[in-house]
Amino acid sequence: MGVHDCVYGCRARPACYNADGVSLGSYELVEHTADVGVLARGQTLEEAYAQAALGLTSVMADPGTIEERVEREVDVTAPDREALLVAWLNELVYLFDAHNLLFRRFEVLEVAETRLRARCHGEQVDPSRHRLKTGVKSATYHQLEVRRADGGWRVHVILDI
Repeated sequence: MGVHDCVYGCRARPACYNADGVSLGSYELVEHTADVGVLARGQTLEEAYAQAALGLTSVMADPGTIEERVEREVDVTAPDREALLVAWLNELVYLFDAHNLLFRRFEVLEVAETRLRARCHGEQVDPSRHRLKTGVKSATYHQLEVRRADGGWRVHVILDI
């Protein structure tokens, strides 16, 4: 399954599925002036946050080229679910900037009102295999949204690039 252009000008990704064929959500990259937006969906809030993280990764590099050689536990807190999404994505940006880590799979174990715990699977950047695309400075609060939609969850965040 590849990327396709939708009628709204975004690049949509097909949903991910577990071993039982159940959808684990999806994400889209949405053009935004000089930045890029990530619109992610999931049946649960954990799935939507995991898809947002995968969307972030896809802005920086091709997730298909990343191998699962490193596992990193992430635990972030924030005042509410919206701020938690920003803190989660900014922690992943920090792990890339400070430790040269890219992740391809995200197990979001818990999303409470003010805390997120996750296990991230990936590896250090290997210039011979990873073609880095766009540098991400941070996730922002501009047009930030976390809400229930279509029987699941929808999150939207703008990345400062």
